[in-house]
Amino acid sequence: MRPDEDLKRAGTDEEAEGRVSVRVLFFGAAREAATDEATFTFSRGTTAREAFERLLEEYPDLCRFRSSLLVAVNQEYARDLEGELRDGDELAVFPPVSGGAEEATDEAASGAQDFFELTTEPIDVGAVARRVVPRRCGATVTLDGYAREWTRGRRTLYLIYEAYPSMALAEMRRLGAEAHRRFDIEHVGIVHRTGRTDIGETSVVIAVSAPHRRAAFEACEWAIRELKRTVPVWKKEFFEDGSVWVEGEGAPDQSRDTTN
Repeated sequence: MRPDEDLKRAGTDEEAEGRVSVRVLFFGAAREAATDEATFTFSRGTTAREAFERLLEEYPDLCRFRSSLLVAVNQEYARDLEGELRDGDELAVFPPVSGGAEEATDEAASGAQDFFELTTEPIDVGAVARRVVPRRCGATVTLDGYAREWTRGRRTLYLIYEAYPSMALAEMRRLGAEAHRRFDIEHVGIVHRTGRTDIGETSVVIAVSAPHRRAAFEACEWAIRELKRTVPVWKKEFFEDGSVWVEGEGAPDQSRDTTN
């Protein structure tokens, strides 16, 4: 199977035999270099790595990001890119995450005090903090991240946040579960803004309640660090003289041979 035969646009039923149909999504700077989304057919047995290489050929403007682009399959980071794609899979390509409102998750809707949400509306920091406060806890720590006006000497006019919603919410829930395993906390809530965010407006809030303040501080600091590393939300800064996508450190353990 030659690499240049691994990927073709969906065609006739005959051409689709022995092949799999995959939905491909692009986010952040990768979206601007390629497209929003597309549907491709791959030969059966094609790996995420082989598909990624063909996407670079299909959208050559992606090549300038090659060393930093990340891949997710079915809303989970493809750690080594060697897994085979299956019919109906969803493959997403995006740069490292930056470090209409979505509906609240089931936990929030049912009244539970752990919650993980995206919203296009302004965030009420105090309201978020109160949602994680049970009577038996003695401390709540709240981190309020907001849009700053100056970045490395350049004046920022406003920000645009873009998310891969379903994967972002799944990653937030995973971070919440991991925070419970790592720290003696009671509840954790994360709300992230998407869309346009003006200077001084809150972009993300993390609230943690715990019986003792030290655990709440530690969990909150850990959560914001991990959120900026793994949750697929990207930030575009708009300046007086242009704009730029802000890239973070990238997801852990995703390796790719970029020497070719």
